[in-house]
Amino acid sequence: MAEKKEMETVKGLDLERYMGRWYEIASFPSRFQPKNGTGTRATYTLNADGTVHVLNETWSGGKRGFIEGSAYKADPNSDEAKLKVKFYVPPFLPIFPVVGDYWVLFIDDDYQYALIGQPSRRYLWILSRRTQLDEEVYNQLVEKAKEVGYDVGKLHKTPQLDPPPETAESPKDTVGLWWFKSLLGK
Repeated sequence: MAEKKEMETVKGLDLERYMGRWYEIASFPSRFQPKNGTGTRATYTLNADGTVHVLNETWSGGKRGFIEGSAYKADPNSDEAKLKVKFYVPPFLPIFPVVGDYWVLFIDDDYQYALIGQPSRRYLWILSRRTQLDEEVYNQLVEKAKEVGYDVGKLHKTPQLDPPPETAESPKDTVGLWWFKSLLGK
């Protein structure tokens, strides 16, 4: 087996350019997302204090599930793209903080696709500004993940809807059933 490279992050990430909507092209399955989720996406908005508002959305059974949180630089004095994300769970009664690492491992020069991971290598995301990503680019990102020690066999491609759903038009999962089902592995 090839020796894995040390995990490095992007240096000098332009947070303003990074803001906006990103579609999940593939990820490691997470107990915090429904297994049958489609159209999964994240929308990032820069706050006046330099933190980032995070809105994660997914559709399951025709209903929109979502969770909101915040992100901030792990070390404000570093130029590395190592962020912390914080969500309060459960989403329908947000009382317990959950904090995780969000490391930008790669981003293209035009800020159109990105590889996101974290130091334990338990989570991995391939994100794109569009609902679909060229297969060659996807394979390059998978290879980059493999080089830094990810078991890319666990990657699951996320079904995307074309055109993507409009948030205002989608019925909401107002009781957070998707969240409970995801904890039970459904």
